[in-house]
Amino acid sequence: MPLSNFQGLIGICTIFLIIFLLSEDRKKIKWRFVAQGFLLQCTIMLLITFVPAIKSGIQSASSVVMLLKDATRAGTSFVFGYLGGGEAPFMLKDGAANSLFVFAFQALPLIIVVSALSMLLFHLKIIPFIVRILSPIFQRLLHVGGAMGVVASAKLFLSQMETPLLIRPYLTNFTRTELLMVIACGMSTTSAAAVPLYAMILGNTFDNVVPHILVASLISIPAAITLTRILIPEEGEKTKGDVIAPFNFKSSMDAISKGAVDGMGIFWNITSMLIVFAALIYLVNALVGKITLITLGHVYSVQNILGYLVAPFTFAMGVPWAESMEAAQLLATKTILNEVFAFAELSKSTLSEHSKKIMLYALCGFANFSSVGMVIGSLGTLVPERRNDIISLAPKAVLIGTMATCLSGTLVGLLH
Repeated sequence: MPLSNFQGLIGICTIFLIIFLLSEDRKKIKWRFVAQGFLLQCTIMLLITFVPAIKSGIQSASSVVMLLKDATRAGTSFVFGYLGGGEAPFMLKDGAANSLFVFAFQALPLIIVVSALSMLLFHLKIIPFIVRILSPIFQRLLHVGGAMGVVASAKLFLSQMETPLLIRPYLTNFTRTELLMVIACGMSTTSAAAVPLYAMILGNTFDNVVPHILVASLISIPAAITLTRILIPEEGEKTKGDVIAPFNFKSSMDAISKGAVDGMGIFWNITSMLIVFAALIYLVNALVGKITLITLGHVYSVQNILGYLVAPFTFAMGVPWAESMEAAQLLATKTILNEVFAFAELSKSTLSEHSKKIMLYALCGFANFSSVGMVIGSLGTLVPERRNDIISLAPKAVLIGTMATCLSGTLVGLLH
C-alpha cells in the first residue's frame, strides 16, 4: 500500500475519532446510520470518478459556470472598462497582464449575476422542481426527515443564509441534531454564486477546477450529516415537511432586480469583510511578529504558529510531510479568515498537484469564524425562539464543517 494511502486511512480515522471524543453522548450514537452516511460519501466519489456519464454531467455543469464568468466579464467590461476586464487603453509591459486583474471589479461581480439568475430560476419554478426531486433521495439515503432533505438538496444551489428560508416554518420544532445539521451543511459547502468566483481565483492553478468545486460540495453534505450524528446523537422524531416558497416575485424582471439587489448586498458584505480581515490579520501578524522576534529571535505569523499545530493533521490527510506545514497554514487561513483568502494563497502555493487537490476539497466550504456571526444573525432572525441553541451550535458547526471538508479532501487523496 502506498504511503499516501496509509496516511489517508489514518486521516479518516483521526477525523472520526476527534468528533467521537467530543460527542455529547457516545452511547446513543447510531453507528449504522454513521456507516451508511460515510459509505454514501465514498460511493458518490467513486461514481463521479469512474462512471463516464456522471463525469460528463459534471463537466457540462462546469461549462455553464464558465459561461456565466464570460457573461459577467461582458457586463463588467461595459461598466468599468479595462478595470472590469475590457481592453486596456494603453500599452502593457511584458508580463504585466495579470496586474490588470482587479478583484472587486472582475471577480466579485459574478456574485451579483448569479444571485439575479438564481432568483429568476426560483421564480420560474426550476430550482423548487429540482429540490423536490432530490429531497426524497436525500431522505432515503441519509435517513433524515423531509425538512432536512430539503436543506440537503437545496444546499447544492443556495447559500447558508438562503437555504433555511425554504423550511422556515419547521425550524422551531427541529431537534438540536437537525438544527446542527442545517448549520453544518451550510458550513461544509459553498453556494452556486461563489463557484465562478473560486474558479476565477484558481483558474491558473487547476486545468479544470469547476468540477472539483461542484463535487466538493456534493460529497461534503453526507459527511456533515454523518459527523453531526456522532457529535450530537439524534433524539426524538425527525421533522417532516416539504419545501415552501420563501420568495414571491410579481414577474421575471422583479425576480432579476431583487436578485441583483441581494447580490449587491453580498458583494459589499464580502468586499468589506475582505478589507477588514486583511487589515486585521496584517495588524495581528505585525504584533505577533514583534513578540516572537523579541522572545524567539525569529518573526512568526499567526498562520505559522497554527501551521505547526495543524501540520500533523494535514499529514494524516495524505499531504507529504515536507508540504504539511504549508497545507496546514492554508487550513488555518481558511478557518481564521475565509475560503477566499485560502484559495488565493493556494493559487500561489508551491504544493505538489496531489497536495493541491487534497487542499482544494479541504478548503471548499464556509466553515470559518466570520460565518458564526452570519449564521447567528440570519438564523436567529428566522427563529428567535431558538437563538440560544443557534449560538451554542454555531461553533460546533464550524468544527463539523471543517472536518467534513477535510474528510472529502482525504478521500480524494486516496482515490487520485
